[in-house]
Amino acid sequence: MFIELLSNYGLFLLKTLTVVISIVLILSFIMSTRNNKTEGDITIKNINEEFSLLEENIKKNLLGKSEFKKFVKLRKKNKKTNDKKLFVLDFKGNIKASEIVSLRREISGIILSHKKSDEVLLRLENSGGTVHEHGLAAAQLKRLKDKNIPLTICVDKVAASGGYMMACVANKIIASPFAIIGSIGVLAQVPNFNKLLKNKGIDFEQHTAGNYKRTVTMFGENTDKDREKLGEQLQDIHVLFKDFITANRKNIDIEKVATGEYWYGPKALELKLIDSIMTSDEYILSMVNEFEIFHIQYKKLKTLSDKISKISSNASNKVFNVLEQKNHDKNIFK
Repeated sequence: MFIELLSNYGLFLLKTLTVVISIVLILSFIMSTRNNKTEGDITIKNINEEFSLLEENIKKNLLGKSEFKKFVKLRKKNKKTNDKKLFVLDFKGNIKASEIVSLRREISGIILSHKKSDEVLLRLENSGGTVHEHGLAAAQLKRLKDKNIPLTICVDKVAASGGYMMACVANKIIASPFAIIGSIGVLAQVPNFNKLLKNKGIDFEQHTAGNYKRTVTMFGENTDKDREKLGEQLQDIHVLFKDFITANRKNIDIEKVATGEYWYGPKALELKLIDSIMTSDEYILSMVNEFEIFHIQYKKLKTLSDKISKISSNASNKVFNVLEQKNHDKNIFK
């Protein structure tokens, strides 16, 4: 009886919570549409200061008090402010290259604020994906080159297919020894359920205007003509891909590397797909004395609706967990 009472109370609490949250969400939506002038904001972190604090903490634990004081005093004496800036960006790709939303704003911010001696470093991790979206990402990076802002791309893990399309835009490509580089090819995979539909007695109709509005399809019966046309389209994209790479890396033997294969760092260097082997951490550390280094990141602002949704989701999960536990206990103690 007591357990049943608790269960009923939990359901009542959940209903009440749902109504309250719904009202608040509506109000927050109205407020956000009136007040939100920007969708996000740029955050800037000084990497030189981070390294300085790291070194100071290590020295503090390794040196004696007098030696540490000498170290701090000497560092303050030798400290200088660099006029040159190195802007560090990150791009972690997916099939749709969805981080373009942040990348385009970060690049716009740099273009608007840079000085002649400034440079950009992009830490890239991208296995490729859709052609048009990765093409747009590469075009965003090209904006930097068009403004004569030197661009270095560091690949610690992978820059393959559309990822390498982005990387080849750089003035200099650096990769770690076991980074995957290349995969300069085009792929299309389409499952076909036509036989399954026929076996189940299901008809499929597709109506188009234009002979090649659709070629290979998932549900219809594919013909050799359809497959031939798809092959032509893939070849066209491959040629476009190769032309883009040769336009940006003129010393590359494109026919040798545009086979769809990928290579690790040393072989990629031999094939001139990259310019040197080094991790992004090594590169940044080597630039500390020459540049003032800033990590730039665009972050989408969380609205009141987002925060309330998260709270409501957590609260609902807790209530459901309580009810589930009570129901479990009820079944045990029957």
